Amino acid sequence: MNDNFYPSVTWAVPISKSNMPQLTSITRDQSFTTWLVATNQRTGEIIVLQTIKWRMKLHIMVDPRKALGKRAVLMEPINQEPPLILNKNEAIAPNALRKPNANDAQVLMWRPTDGTPQVVIPPKN
Repeated sequence: MNDNFYPSVTWAVPISKSNMPQLTSITRDQSFTTWLVATNQRTGEIIVLQTIKWRMKLHIMVDPRKALGKRAVLMEPINQEPPLILNKNEAIAPNALRKPNANDAQVLMWRPTDGTPQVVIPPKN
């Protein structure tokens, strides 16, 4: 399995009629749990072989006025915590086996400094 994470961010205010770049920073703090499993093809039983947890923290400062390749600077943390392989497996949460999955559940919100937050892109499910 190859599960790559490809987030995208808009340079402009997503609810504005203007396309002027105004992005100044990106902050993410996400936790993930992944289960390596085996499935009995006859019975459908799912057997957890390994549980892995990790967290991604990200803070990027952006200056859209700078040239391409110079606009973004990775701030702390530079190094991420390594994934943690648990000594004792966790049961798979029932909601992890059905939709919406993480990708289909993502929402793009615009949270202005002043004013009410707005949903720009709703979840797929």
